[in-house]
Amino acid sequence: MAAMVYIADDEPNIRKLAALALKDSGFETQEFADGASLLAAVRHRVPDAIVLDWMMPPPDGLAVCAKLRSDEATRPVPVLMLTARSEEVDRVLGLELGADDYITKPFSVKELCARVRAVIRRKEYLSASGDEILRSGGLTVDVARRTVTKNGEPVELTMKEFDLLTMLMRNSGRVLTRDALLDKVWGVEYYGDARTVDVHVRYLRQKIEDEPEKPRYVQTVRGVGYRFASEDGAH
Repeated sequence: MAAMVYIADDEPNIRKLAALALKDSGFETQEFADGASLLAAVRHRVPDAIVLDWMMPPPDGLAVCAKLRSDEATRPVPVLMLTARSEEVDRVLGLELGADDYITKPFSVKELCARVRAVIRRKEYLSASGDEILRSGGLTVDVARRTVTKNGEPVELTMKEFDLLTMLMRNSGRVLTRDALLDKVWGVEYYGDARTVDVHVRYLRQKIEDEPEKPRYVQTVRGVGYRFASEDGAH
């Protein structure tokens, strides 16, 4: 069965262009002119990925993304933000609020399709882990349920923060470069730069470390990347 991609944009020409390109690439699509109708459709069928316009009438793309990430049923769905905004601070904001990737208008339809394929592959790869439980110190990560607890208390992570923590814990004790993390967590087609990793690490530390400025878990290896320092084995 072909993967289903929902496209939400208030510009009909953009919706139709994206839908045509994705259908030609083998995807099924549904189009929505606003965030409210998208959210209503998601309640009936959760898609494999969502292409979401940032600057729609309320609720805008960021609000819709936040809503998707707040619901356990839709939290794992990859979201690609479609936006005319290209400043780095805007891109980082979108990523921090739960988007998996972004593409700026005007866009290449080939690039759009490549990025949609990439975010779906990342979801499949990161979910193919059965009942894997990762533990270290007071941290426990249930990979299948995508939950994190610290000393028994739930920790709310964005999708990318969760994927980043999972990748680091699976490679406990090994140094992973920023480029390797971009490849493994964001996918090889991701067009961002290594600073994206640094931003996500900073926010991740604020949520899992007792002292974010003196991290015990996610440690910086200066000039190289990051390493998860397990206290009792992360597997």
